[in-house]
Amino acid sequence: MNPPKINPAWLREAKQCGEKIAALTAYDYPTARLLDEAGVPLLLVGDSLGMVVLGYEDTTAVTLADMIHHTRPVARGAVNALVVADLPYRTYETPAQALASAHALVEAGAQAVKLEGGLDQLPQIEAILGAGIPLVGHLGMLPQSVRKEGGYHLKGKTGIEADQIEEAAVALAHAGVCAIVLELVVPAVAERISRRLPVPTIGIGAGEGCDGQILVLHDLVGLFPWFRPKFVRSEAELGPDLREAARRFVARTKNSVSRP
Repeated sequence: MNPPKINPAWLREAKQCGEKIAALTAYDYPTARLLDEAGVPLLLVGDSLGMVVLGYEDTTAVTLADMIHHTRPVARGAVNALVVADLPYRTYETPAQALASAHALVEAGAQAVKLEGGLDQLPQIEAILGAGIPLVGHLGMLPQSVRKEGGYHLKGKTGIEADQIEEAAVALAHAGVCAIVLELVVPAVAERISRRLPVPTIGIGAGEGCDGQILVLHDLVGLFPWFRPKFVRSEAELGPDLREAARRFVARTKNSVSRP
């Protein structure tokens, strides 16, 4: 018998129990099913698919249609894991648009949605939560703002910036988010925020003091060998393995003897 399906309320329960949350991205059915069978409790259909699946330079070209397309197979593959889907760039510029976009992802199978931003996004966050849709926040480095930022930079290096991130985290927790992703936040700042909040923080490049960790699957298993963030410790090198398997297949096919 399969264990019960994990729901968004489990995130807060995990924090209260001191259970660390392990999360990975997934973009298709077989990957979601394999990760689910491995016991990964949270699968994020991340807009990172823009780079590691669709070949874009960053996440800003990802559309809501893209996210819906990839959320559906992940939801089919995740028997037990909680499925969270990203709201892509420029799909939550107003509360009404945010709610419509969130509904579309839920209809595709997401149990919760995630959006980037702090105090400036509170009206959108409150609209989504007010409709009963669970939401995960995202603070620190915001990939959808990478062009404006001029690259990926560590956040919270100054006292003012650290306080701004903490203030936003407190506001999001008060609004009712079920978790907050902290990306590229100074580890000491991320740990301080994590201790203060009643909801779990899930870090990426933010140190071990968060309540959980999330990685892009392709980084974890070496399936995107052309780039790997410095903070990632890979557990496999599937990219080179796949390349070599394909080379062997090509060689075997070329060297096969045709029979009359």
